[in-house]
Amino acid sequence: MSLQTLSEWLRCPNCFLPLAPTGALRLGCSTGHSFDVNKRGFINLLTGPPKFIGDSAAMLDARDSFLAAGWYKPLQAAIRTVISPEHPRRILDVGCGTGYYLREALPLGEDVRALGMDLSPTAVSRTIRSHDRIDGLVADVWSPLPVQGASVDVILNVFAPRNAAEFHRVLRPGGLLLVVVPRPTHLRELRRAGLAVEMQADKAAHLEASLAAWFALESAQHLEQTVALCVAEVASLIGMGPSSHHAAPTGHEPAPASAQDVTIAFDIFGFRRRATDPR
Repeated sequence: MSLQTLSEWLRCPNCFLPLAPTGALRLGCSTGHSFDVNKRGFINLLTGPPKFIGDSAAMLDARDSFLAAGWYKPLQAAIRTVISPEHPRRILDVGCGTGYYLREALPLGEDVRALGMDLSPTAVSRTIRSHDRIDGLVADVWSPLPVQGASVDVILNVFAPRNAAEFHRVLRPGGLLLVVVPRPTHLRELRRAGLAVEMQADKAAHLEASLAAWFALESAQHLEQTVALCVAEVASLIGMGPSSHHAAPTGHEPAPASAQDVTIAFDIFGFRRRATDPR
């Protein structure tokens, strides 16, 4: 990361003018708004208290542990397969988490750069540490994004919230939005056991409807398998996702009692940016 490469992604969250380096660890706009860059190499451009809570260090630790076992490798490979034909030079990962999926896209070319964006500063810090071509941004997806218009070739959005109008604005004409959501069968065994929260049954249909004005659905792929997880892996799987936000009042997660067969299932959608803005 350099201040220059970081600034090339960004616009001021207050007046929407481009940001540029103005000091050793500062970016600013021409109207005088100025922002500190964290010494770890990312910038926080939140303009107020966020509506939701970002992932905690404990959640990210659980995610690192579970993903390191390779259970989501097929999803990682599928994401790379969808992105590869785009030959992107700039990838924005909205809801980057630990950067697990974003890292898989970067070897597509030495000139590819990425911006990992998340509400959690801890998540952004881990993502940028994982690869030297990833810049970092702490921002709220529900607010106007502090990202310059038409500056992104591909947006990656894995198990994360979406802002259709802002995604349309920051993508270049013809750019790709890749969205991954869980299928209704995802973690069904854990839900039956009361170890995971319920999910929206019509998630895929709702997704397509919410994006239709800005994006055209171009591809859809489904991944599903049943995996045999040990007790520790089940605990990590529960602790790394939204179920961890619904812990008991004591702060402890529901604990799996034994090894378990668990269904993991995803929908992978490719949406193409429409030429016109419906607003």
